[in-house]
Amino acid sequence: MTHTTSTPVGLVSLDPLTLDDATVSTLHAWLTHPRSTYWGLTGASRPQVADFLRGWDAGPHRQLFLVRIDGLRVGLAVIYDPAAVELDGRYRHQPGDMGMHLLVAPSRTTVPGTTAGVMGAICDTAFGPLGAQRLVVEPDIGNTAVHRLNARAGFREDGPLELPDKTALLSSCDEEAFRASEIGRATHTISSSSHTSSSRPGQTAPEPAGPAPHLHLVGHAMHRAHRHLCCKALAEFSHERLVAPTPVDDVGGYEVTAGDERWSFRARVLPLEHWMIDEATLRREVSGASVEPDAQALVTALAPALGIPDTLMGTYLEEIAATLGSAAFCLHHRDRPAQELADADLQTVEASMTEGHPGFVANNARIGLGLTDRHRMTPEAPTPVRLVWLAARSELSSLATVAGLDEDALYLREFGPEALDRCAGQLRGLGLDPAGYRLLPVHPWQWENTIAVAFAPDLARRDLVHLGESDDEYRPQQSVRTFFDISRPERGYVKTALAVQNMGFTRGLSPRYMRDTPAVNEWVAELVTSDPVLTRLRLGLLREVAAIGYTGDAYHRAAAAGVSDEGPHTKMIAALWRESPVPALAHDERAFTLAALLHVDLHGRSLAAEHVERSGLEPRAWLRALLDAYLAPAARCLLAHGLVFMPHGENVILVIGSDHVPRRALFKDIGEEVAVVRDRPLPPELGRIEHVVDAETAALSLHTDVMDGVLRHLAGILDDAGILDAAEFWDETRLCLEALDSDDLHGPTWDAVFAPRFAHSCLNRLQLQNTRQMVDLTDQAGSLQFAGTLDNPLAVRSDAVVTVP
Repeated sequence: MTHTTSTPVGLVSLDPLTLDDATVSTLHAWLTHPRSTYWGLTGASRPQVADFLRGWDAGPHRQLFLVRIDGLRVGLAVIYDPAAVELDGRYRHQPGDMGMHLLVAPSRTTVPGTTAGVMGAICDTAFGPLGAQRLVVEPDIGNTAVHRLNARAGFREDGPLELPDKTALLSSCDEEAFRASEIGRATHTISSSSHTSSSRPGQTAPEPAGPAPHLHLVGHAMHRAHRHLCCKALAEFSHERLVAPTPVDDVGGYEVTAGDERWSFRARVLPLEHWMIDEATLRREVSGASVEPDAQALVTALAPALGIPDTLMGTYLEEIAATLGSAAFCLHHRDRPAQELADADLQTVEASMTEGHPGFVANNARIGLGLTDRHRMTPEAPTPVRLVWLAARSELSSLATVAGLDEDALYLREFGPEALDRCAGQLRGLGLDPAGYRLLPVHPWQWENTIAVAFAPDLARRDLVHLGESDDEYRPQQSVRTFFDISRPERGYVKTALAVQNMGFTRGLSPRYMRDTPAVNEWVAELVTSDPVLTRLRLGLLREVAAIGYTGDAYHRAAAAGVSDEGPHTKMIAALWRESPVPALAHDERAFTLAALLHVDLHGRSLAAEHVERSGLEPRAWLRALLDAYLAPAARCLLAHGLVFMPHGENVILVIGSDHVPRRALFKDIGEEVAVVRDRPLPPELGRIEHVVDAETAALSLHTDVMDGVLRHLAGILDDAGILDAAEFWDETRLCLEALDSDDLHGPTWDAVFAPRFAHSCLNRLQLQNTRQMVDLTDQAGSLQFAGTLDNPLAVRSDAVVTVP
């Protein structure tokens, strides 16, 4: 039986519990969470939790239900016979009594009223289709929050009761008292439906039909998405000094006002002006009336302070809307707990991330992808992807490779002989000579929505030829346009052009720009391998070994004739191959992106905290291992060679051992992101990576990209989890850099790294000023947006909490 009830927080349904592996994994995360301490399973293993649940579910005296709000899993309900279990012989039983247990899932983002809504639905189910005459509950006498909830639902306290495992506060409620209560008055039965199967062990419930593609776009999931994104917006806009929250008390209360809107919350401010907002405390008032948080309304209210051009406000609001949709999708479909991810492989972790870039507010929009595309072509989608193969006429395309890898060897390695023979046969079948064509992988969305439309003449001329789908299956990575080969993981990543907008850019690839990519990768690799310090630190590179692009279209011809710019149409058909991390891993090693360390699951559990605890190391020792793998190589490259990367979370693969301790880092996305910021000889073909700047600007590659862009967020996560105080975090960071000290590092850039303050370069300010192209790729330093300076936590031992200027 499934019973559905209307409550103020949405439609709450109770479904008979089916203990499949995925559900057990989720319930293990719920029941072992620190907020679920009264269930007595803190520290229990997954098998122990599974045995506990199956034991409860096996007998005839309990019924277990999975609770959903608007389809989203939010809790566990247990209805039991108190005369037979739990309270047998320990209280004055009445005919028709039923007992009740309630667990509302721990959540990173708590929506006020959720617990009351679930409570009302359970009572409504018990008094309705289950036929209870009276409900009795026996919460721990110290669980005052549940006592208050029970009172709101009409329960009367009957007094303390000694049970084998606790002292309980026995309480009871009949249907009349429930219906007259605060919670009961707001609860209304919608429907009950019976199923022919049960959730008893050995029996399998029928598989439900697949979820509607738009399931995530309704109700409770969107409320949670709005609340979380509003907190992120208030935190990051405050960090970038676009808004200035006003303190309202001495215990962390703040408010932001804009017009008739007032937003209030509790927060702590850590070093680097990192705002840690307690999401459960967020409140919004409009003209004095309490209303639900709304991320688009927040942006609209703050528009004068944010400085978004009027002509681009709609674009930014669309990015906010799409980011909310992504978050709601993940709430429904990507609720893997951190405990599970700590032992997962690279692609499982990659598919389980629930957010984009940690600093950008509109960070996961992917404008252009449709609803069905989200279920098929995103990293969180459950299905693999097959790439589309094109043949591009050789004289109208370019291919560049690293030394020792020619065109034939590349194709043999990445396509395989059978696929190559089949492609050649298709070309011959069209009367074309395979020797006159190159093979080019493209994103299936790009083929369907862009190439087949905007390049129809090229296809008609046979300058481009469609060859079908790849044999191998791929998984989209968090960047969406980059694919990992899951059929043959030793084969390279494939990065494709994609005319989809995300975080201020349309994600195209320029064939002209990429011609030098393999040469850039070779030069950087030679520099890294010849440096003994980088060798000791075991820095690895995932080289981009080949780049291909098509230039035979009208858009390139118009640009060459000077009648148009090299706009987005000239960046629509190109790809590159990047080395896979899999061949570089030892048998006892696993890899995941650095971004995964910033992942907090939907229950509020940090993946980084999970690794720290499982390692058995002191938190500072674990952090030092991470910093030696990630920060130290980036700093050495800057200080010794003037070489800077863009080592944010998605551009770094972190390698950890079976002991959960970081061992080394693999830097990637080199061709587009690397720069030389010091005057030094470079091969002529590498001129595009030379961007000589002063020492203070050079040091921003650490201050902004590493410290502010990655470590600031990790410090907040570990501090919030009670793992490591932020002051200790930054003290260990300083010690890591000081350990690099050598004669060849001292100079203006070294001094700038440890200066008392540094320029506050802001990411959202970049995006807000131009939501379509936030950076001029030919002058990235000149595009930077600043908001004064920040206190440098590397300069001295920092305090855990700082005063906001």
